[in-house]
Amino acid sequence: MAALVLSVLALAPSAADAYPDKPYHYGFKKSKNGARPSIDQEGFKEIVKKHEAIFLGDTTQKELYLTFDNGYENGYTPGILNTLKEKQVPAIFFVTGQYIKDKPELLKRMVEEGHLIGNHSWSHPDMSQVSNERLKEELDKVKYAVADITGQKEMRYLRPPRGIFSDRVLQGSKKLGYTSVFWSVAYRDWETNKQRGAGYAYDSVMKQLHPGAVILLHSVSKDNAEALGRIIDDARAQGYTFKSLDEMKVKEY
Repeated sequence: MAALVLSVLALAPSAADAYPDKPYHYGFKKSKNGARPSIDQEGFKEIVKKHEAIFLGDTTQKELYLTFDNGYENGYTPGILNTLKEKQVPAIFFVTGQYIKDKPELLKRMVEEGHLIGNHSWSHPDMSQVSNERLKEELDKVKYAVADITGQKEMRYLRPPRGIFSDRVLQGSKKLGYTSVFWSVAYRDWETNKQRGAGYAYDSVMKQLHPGAVILLHSVSKDNAEALGRIIDDARAQGYTFKSLDEMKVKEY
């Protein structure tokens, strides 16, 4: 850990540290028939563009970006990794402190098999309600713990916990070297007591597909794990290619 000395505090307490600030709760109107989804929240696009966050790739290219939120392990990530390996599909896994402590072997496997690990904060707070100093602490703890376990020295992507953010949060995380990653395909998949079957997961994802889509899935979902292989195969049959976030060249707003 000595080699991983914390950087000089990029977000020194100041007048800008007066919190809470105006929170945004991420939301979007889902894509239909391959059309680009819309995001109509007032001020959202301006803030996202200002801080170079991601929710779409190049909407002129049939490219997909597969992302998973891993707040805790529910027994399905090994199968998800098996499917990704079989299909040769890259993904990014956004992890919390609980996941890091509980499943270091899965973190190692993610990196060994060519996937990215992103930051989902240590304790999953509403970031708009914490100080700049706490924001840095939440992100640094994840970054350095993952580096210690996996050897992944850089952590470039952040998914704001609960999809809640603010101008200050995006500004602060950008100063710490992060690109905030939202999404343009998602459904209510995280409720483990309300799973509806692999067919429902498949339909929920496939009917939203569009060029440049950033797909959000939660790894706690049995339905997602069972539907993933078919989603990949049928998306490819429609001409889509799965890419890593590191390959995203165009950000649209």
